[in-house]
Amino acid sequence: MAKQIVKLDDAPLNKFHYKMTALTFGGHFTDGYVLGMIGIALTLLTPQLDLSPFWIGLIGSSALIGIFLGSLILGRVSDLIGRQKVFALNFLIIILASILQFFADSAIELVVLRILIGFGLGGDYSVGHTMLAEILPRRHRGPILGSFSVIWTLGFVLATVVGYSLLQVGPEAWRWMLSSAALPGLIIFIMRIGTPESPRWLVNQGRVDEARQIVRKHIGQSIILDDEMPVETKGNFADLFSKKMRKRTAFNCIFYLCIVLPYFAIYTFLPTILGIMGINGNFGADLLLYVMLVIGSLLGILFTIKLSTRAFLNGAFIFLSVSLLLLSLLPSGSSILMITIFIAFTLIMSAVCNLTASIPPESFPTSHRSSGVGLATSFSRIGSAAGTFLLPISISNFGIQHSMLALTGVLIIGTIVSLAWAPETKSLSLDHASDTTNDQESSTKINTSGGA
Repeated sequence: MAKQIVKLDDAPLNKFHYKMTALTFGGHFTDGYVLGMIGIALTLLTPQLDLSPFWIGLIGSSALIGIFLGSLILGRVSDLIGRQKVFALNFLIIILASILQFFADSAIELVVLRILIGFGLGGDYSVGHTMLAEILPRRHRGPILGSFSVIWTLGFVLATVVGYSLLQVGPEAWRWMLSSAALPGLIIFIMRIGTPESPRWLVNQGRVDEARQIVRKHIGQSIILDDEMPVETKGNFADLFSKKMRKRTAFNCIFYLCIVLPYFAIYTFLPTILGIMGINGNFGADLLLYVMLVIGSLLGILFTIKLSTRAFLNGAFIFLSVSLLLLSLLPSGSSILMITIFIAFTLIMSAVCNLTASIPPESFPTSHRSSGVGLATSFSRIGSAAGTFLLPISISNFGIQHSMLALTGVLIIGTIVSLAWAPETKSLSLDHASDTTNDQESSTKINTSGGA
């Protein structure tokens, strides 16, 4: 009896899907670890190197600056030369720069090294999301891509635990904190050696036979490529701003920025912010909110499964805007109410971050997917870097209330853009989801079917 022929978008999950998911998770874990550790390290760095608010903000945001550059540059490189090369080699940069942090003796050295780390991580964002989206079946694509937030948050929380544990080493403990990121980086680099190229990218380059061989070897003998046909010309980066794609490009850049800018600004300096707001900050209070980040990211997977993409994104933006506005206006003596709202804010903020991993890869065609994801990631990270850099300066000059109101304004902008432009990508084939002509059609379909 002949085997049933199944398209790549409808293939069942197998060991290869799980392996590639785990390897991509490793990049997100490392990113969360790197960004989570710097907040604790700065408590030692500030008095030891006599850092001003300028240098505190610059060191705190330097990895984000690197992610901006890496996402933008390596995302485009990946569309030109393939996903696999960047996916396998970018962690070399992360490992070497992480180790060299141990020997840094000045603020400027740390800034440069952390920009390099961010550069490697930025490439992983643009390529890892893209590569995984191009092999996952449509039914599981959203929940799996969204679950990256869980792993990122675990890395972020583990950095907090490790960082506080290393404080007893003494004033030089920051060297061990920052260089410890080399260990997960080395493990991931070794495990990624030998991973295959994305079959969709190969098809887009006209290398259909190679793509078929990879699909048969790793996904199944009865699995065929989807209807995507090779193109005769390479996509140009400028196409992202063409009339056909510019709304998708603008939406992905803006919604992503409006989520992660408040996230990084607030949680990079969480102990400081809690203290200024009158909430007694200690390791237990900080850890409680970090645990809420983990729980929230798990909640985000459930929302991704149960809700339409638009309903989840729009509802989260509205809730976050109202919550942060309340936190900005409440008097500092309202500790119990403030911590309750902060916990709710943390849960939903962490949950909606899942969509930053799932929406961009589904929004762009194969010829521009890595470039589009890279651009959205880089735009979000340069905004996050600016927010993280400016927050301590803003708090110092204008106070916590005005600083939180400014972050509330960012969330309100995200709400408006999301309500106006967010596409519906849930349960669509990758080709259909990335086709901009289907925005209105898919949105209408979701609304009339109740969002399932």
